[in-house]
Amino acid sequence: MIRVLIVDDDFMVAKVHAGFIQRTPGFAVVGVAHTGAQAMSETARLQPDLVLLDIHLPDVNGLDLMARLREEAPELDVLVISAAREVETVRRALRGGIVHYLIKPFSQTDLQERLEHYRSAYQGLDHSKDVAEQSDVNRVFGLGPTDGAERTDRLPKGCSPETLGRVVDVLQSAAADLSAAEVAELLGTSRVSARRYLEYLHDESRVEVRLKYGAGRPERRYALKPV
Repeated sequence: MIRVLIVDDDFMVAKVHAGFIQRTPGFAVVGVAHTGAQAMSETARLQPDLVLLDIHLPDVNGLDLMARLREEAPELDVLVISAAREVETVRRALRGGIVHYLIKPFSQTDLQERLEHYRSAYQGLDHSKDVAEQSDVNRVFGLGPTDGAERTDRLPKGCSPETLGRVVDVLQSAAADLSAAEVAELLGTSRVSARRYLEYLHDESRVEVRLKYGAGRPERRYALKPV
């Protein structure tokens, strides 16, 4: 479980973001801070894996706070969530070593996509092996495979090549067609996210869709087309 600390000066916004995170499989909110001082004490006490960090805090600039937070938790990763759109602010955040920069306002799906990329790329690189391959590094930086196995240049905004590959792997190993909910459960992602990838594969003529009729709306079920 990836432990998340939310740092945002707006109480209601922090509550909404906490709800987004709690609905993302594999993540848990362990604390909330509304000032830089609170963020420092909570980081030292909780030792979270990831901080969702706002830039505009009442007592400190969030970008100035990043290095101090890492003194309290050296392995800490930071995902900036901010209304700040200035290019220099984004560049400074990138130089500070953030895992992503998400501009407010954003949807639950927007945040879940970034969290899923963080989990599959950054967490996988940290713990899965002692030596990184180029493909591992590419995954961290959001680059697709170099062998041409998947066409990813037309991926919808917010979708990642590595998650697309996982969706394809799930479909390949399935004994029958799958619904978006079933794919989401197997991947540990949200149903909305899984369906985006499945519909992309359908648009690319990679999968076939069958409608299963029952009570209510028909269920869309997906299977890879024979090669």
